[in-house]
Amino acid sequence: MNRIDQKFQEDKKLLSIYFSAGHPNLEDTVPILKNLQAAGVDMVEIGLPFSDPLADGPTIQESSTKALQNGMTTDKLFAQLENIREEISIPLVLMGYFNPMMQYGIEKFCQRCETIGIDGLIIPDLPVDVYHEQYKKLFDQHGLYNMFLITPQTPEKRIRYIDDVSNGFIYMVSSASVTGAKNTFGTTQTSYFERIAAMQLTTPTVVGFGISNAETYTAATTHSRGAIIGSAFIKFLEEKGVAHIEEFIRSIRA
Repeated sequence: MNRIDQKFQEDKKLLSIYFSAGHPNLEDTVPILKNLQAAGVDMVEIGLPFSDPLADGPTIQESSTKALQNGMTTDKLFAQLENIREEISIPLVLMGYFNPMMQYGIEKFCQRCETIGIDGLIIPDLPVDVYHEQYKKLFDQHGLYNMFLITPQTPEKRIRYIDDVSNGFIYMVSSASVTGAKNTFGTTQTSYFERIAAMQLTTPTVVGFGISNAETYTAATTHSRGAIIGSAFIKFLEEKGVAHIEEFIRSIRA
């Protein structure tokens, strides 16, 4: 069974953390993963840096740029993760844009993921119908889940289609904007969370974008199975460093 499925069988609200591989420092990837697992995080999304990350806000864009300047590449990330399953047992998801994966070679990319023990991918610019028609069989062969994003503007028919095609979870973008931390959610977001919950989808939902503290984490998980924090965690890393990760996680689950 895929580790993502195993995690969703647990009777709890899940916390997933996103960070850009190679940031703040090139060799921080594995230490960050170790500290996140030790702090009790349920799942980690490792960002594959890209020069033109259109869906990301300034914090993640800057971290991606810094990672590239540090020398992060797809091959470098795979080398860092080569023996990661000797130490890390929680689900690991690679999040990135399709262009670098195509340049690497999709089949080769999937093979490396399988060998290392990556559980799934999030590719914001890969449309669900293109994935379904052209790539799902390949991903399935290598035991890789592919998670899709929905927004408040996504039509119900497309959400139902994504639910049919999806494995793992559906990434529920909290608002129609780029990534970035917020201090609270308004009635618009709450109504959206309630509307999706009422659809009773087969695939669990996890909320991302705008989650930065215990208040937004609680609001996001009231109507979903979990939440993803990226920008706020990256800012924390820049300010306090890898050694203090447990402090950040504790503040979210306070």
